[in-house]
Formats: sequence, structure tokens, C-alpha cells
Amino acid sequence: MFQQMKPKTHPDRNGGSKLHGVRGSIVPKLAVVAGFVICGLGLSAQVAPVPKGVTVLSRIEESSGWKTCGNCGNTGASGATASYSMNRGITSPNTDGSSTMFQISGKPYTNGYWYIGHTPSPATPLKYLRYEFDLYVPSASANVPQAIEFECQQQVSGHVYNFAWQANYAGKIWRVFDYVAKRWDPTALRFDGFQPNTWHHIIAEYHTTGTTVVHDALTIDGARHVVNLRHASKGTSSTGHYLTNAFQLDLNKYGTAYRVYVDGMKVSYK
Repeated sequence: MFQQMKPKTHPDRNGGSKLHGVRGSIVPKLAVVAGFVICGLGLSAQVAPVPKGVTVLSRIEESSGWKTCGNCGNTGASGATASYSMNRGITSPNTDGSSTMFQISGKPYTNGYWYIGHTPSPATPLKYLRYEFDLYVPSASANVPQAIEFECQQQVSGHVYNFAWQANYAGKIWRVFDYVAKRWDPTALRFDGFQPNTWHHIIAEYHTTGTTVVHDALTIDGARHVVNLRHASKGTSSTGHYLTNAFQLDLNKYGTAYRVYVDGMKVSYK
């Protein structure tokens, strides 16, 4: 079993995972910006520039190094394995000449997880991390997903740092993953789906401080939302270091098949 795989919690009817021990509720809708409802978090219209001296990995979606791990995206990496695949070199739709299609079908609440490792990987915890890509959801898939997830993960110096977001269609909320507690935690950002048949640019910014993971901001179509959410990293006895990024599709309670397109996938780190 690949060691970078993140643990899941139990699926429920409100999202890809059931929350345990999380207090609070969704706050009232205030304003809608590119699929968000702004709920008291900082909103900055200007996307932070990539700092100097970073390593930039571009067009990752076109790489042949992507891997899957069967049912590892399911709760507890158990149960039925969904049928999922990715097809590179798609000429329509695209933003830069070709895109990659991710598609999934199977039993209800099963998920498809794709990941790719990067070498050489950094030997110290990341002080800056930016994961971005363009996402296109066709009209036939507009209201079908249970959730769409994306993450980076770093192991270094005896700790695993997980940087994950989930666009939760069922619960209509953006969530971040607590790798130590093994749960998805709600944020104050409501999610109303992605407008179909158009490209959306997604940017997730993170950094580490000590052994803590910090979700700095999430930007959709130029609207930047500062979240400043923190989770502990997880200690590990494994030696060595790695850096991966991943993408996941979750099936709904009916197991309705769907597909999405990804282009311009980029990871920048320092």
C-alpha cells in the first residue's frame, strides 16, 4: 500500500466523509463569488504572486507518471473499487492545447484517487506551497459529484504534512482534511458547485510552520479567500522524504458516473 495515501472517515449523505466531533454549523449566506459564499473570512481580490526562488512543476496533468491505488480513496481504503481512469491529450475542451479527462463510475460512495510523486523532493518542510489547476465540469456532470478533492502531501523529517481541500457537492461546503484526526473539517466557505461548460481556475496556498500545516487561502476564478486554517502534521517512523500531488473524484449515493477535465496543473514550492 502506498504510504502517502490519506486515511478517510465514514461516508455520509452530506458529503464524501462524515465529520466526527466538529461543532458549529454553516453560517448564513452573505455573498456569492465564483461558487463561494463569503462567510466572515478575509476576501482579497488580488491573488498573491508566486515568490522568487520557488520550484515550479508545470502541466502535471499531462505527465505519464500518474498512479492509482485501487480503493485507497474509499473510507478506510476498503470496500468496492470504482472504475476510474484518466485520458491525456484531450483537445476539446482545453486551455493550452490539450487537457486531461478524469472519469469515474461504480458503486455508490466509492471514489477514484490519482497521485503523482515528484523527484527530487524537498528535504525540508515546505515554507511555501501553491497547487493550482483549471477545472471544466461538463453540463452532464454539473450536479452529479459527491465531492471533488485535491491535495499535496509531503513526508520529511519524520512527519507527514497533508494539504487537502474538498469541494463537497452534497453538503454545499468547502472542507479541509485533518490528517491526524482522520476527518474532513468544514470551513466558512459555502460551495454552490461550479458553473458547467466553462473553465475555472483554482489556486490553493499553504505553508508549514514547525510541524503544523497551514491552509493560507483558496482562490477560485481570481477571488481569493484567506482562511488561515491549521492542522498538526502526523509523526511517522518512515524514513526519507517525498512530495506528491493528487486529485480525487467521489461518487454519489446512486453511483452516477461522471467526468471532468483538468488543464494547466501546476505545483510551486519552496
